[in-house]
Amino acid sequence: MSGNHCVSATIENVPVVTRFAPSPTGFLHIGGARTALFNWLFARHHGGTFLLRIEDTDRARSTEEAITAIFDGLDWLGLTSDQEPVFQFARAARHAQVAQAMLEGGHAYRCYATPEELAELREQQRAMKQPMRYDGRWRDRDPSEAPDGAPFVIRLKAPQSGETVIEDAVQGRVVVQNAELDDMILLRSDGTPTYMLAVVVDDHDMGVTHVIRGDDHLNNAFRQLCIIRAMGWQEPVYAHIPLIHGSDGAKLSKRHGALGVDSYRDDMGMLPEAVLNYLLRLGWGHGDEEFIPIDRAIALFDLGGVGRSPSRFDIKKLENLNGHYIREAEDKRLAALVAPRVAERTGRDVADIDTALLTAAMAALKPRAKTLDEIADGALFLFANRPLDFDEKALALLDNDARALIGTTVDALAPLQSWTAEAIEEAIRHVAEDAGLGLGKVAQPLRAALTGRTTSPGIFDVLFLLGKEETLSRLSDVRHAPAV
Repeated sequence: MSGNHCVSATIENVPVVTRFAPSPTGFLHIGGARTALFNWLFARHHGGTFLLRIEDTDRARSTEEAITAIFDGLDWLGLTSDQEPVFQFARAARHAQVAQAMLEGGHAYRCYATPEELAELREQQRAMKQPMRYDGRWRDRDPSEAPDGAPFVIRLKAPQSGETVIEDAVQGRVVVQNAELDDMILLRSDGTPTYMLAVVVDDHDMGVTHVIRGDDHLNNAFRQLCIIRAMGWQEPVYAHIPLIHGSDGAKLSKRHGALGVDSYRDDMGMLPEAVLNYLLRLGWGHGDEEFIPIDRAIALFDLGGVGRSPSRFDIKKLENLNGHYIREAEDKRLAALVAPRVAERTGRDVADIDTALLTAAMAALKPRAKTLDEIADGALFLFANRPLDFDEKALALLDNDARALIGTTVDALAPLQSWTAEAIEEAIRHVAEDAGLGLGKVAQPLRAALTGRTTSPGIFDVLFLLGKEETLSRLSDVRHAPAV
């Protein structure tokens, strides 16, 4: 990541205020979560304020379920707003008030062009291969020329000459010729505000000093600046972040892992600190550091570390990070997270899952796990009902010789007064030595007999965690099974 493009990221003598402004038309996707994180980190780094605005002006597509999912995802990640969330639709009267003020100030005008006229204009521009934009036909006309009672929209009177410059804190200096800007609609004919107007008014009224968002909004910034300057408001610092691409460089989609944040939590078994660390490193960097916990991220984060090129999503890197944070996590916390997954896999109620046993098992289960699901799968042997359901590979190990060896093992373990890992290991080693076998040759059929599988945590951990009674019962089941 290069920092040589960084421009001033402060507004003098004004406390930093950032915002995350999702549209509640679906889940909180991974790109949105990264935008929220960058805004949250920047505010925290500067001792400022992080705000949340729900941009629910699209009434047809906005849903309560999506709003709940956004709140839920942000809460899980710990990216909560410092104030009550703002709902954009509820502020429509304020947006309209600003449009009227711009009209009265000569910065906007009434446009009476009919839908048919505008459709004809677009067809002409398309035929002539011209950019499709409004031609300003009512810009300088007197409203009295319109039929009485005719519907109208209020349009911005955009500058037509010169250029607009944005010193973007990520993209650097970006220039657009004002001739390329059109007189966009501020207020529709039914009196409702457009998104472009609402965003600017809300940012101003919320005191937003830094607009940190995806670079797909960069073109919007030039149009929104026209409103800001017409109203004589303080211009925010803009920081437009490159979008996230898939591992193949294509636009991020579900096949790359562009899922809702809830999927990373519920379906993939990720920890929030791992997702945060991964999102931080998607487009931002500090030297070669890979593992950056949130406190250190707050201390380090700046806009100069954000790169200009799209970052690539790599699910394997996320899984590796998750494995790191699983190993760092407290065993009791992991047990609470894994218990519902074990319950689901075993068909039990969560209340029937012994979390104390799961907690004790974490030292054996978590070192090689990359997800909570992998821990849950590794823990299933602890909650299996007798007689065990053996898979094909395990059954293949349990031949007559193996059962005889298991019988010897039962005889060696039964007298143990102290069921400790040390005592268990000593007994099993004696069984192996007396049989003239390597320890692995004894461990393989024992693992199959005790778990029904050929993979598990270390055999001594399995024996210890199952306890003496359950261990001897499972081994005896195999010992006394019909000969094969």
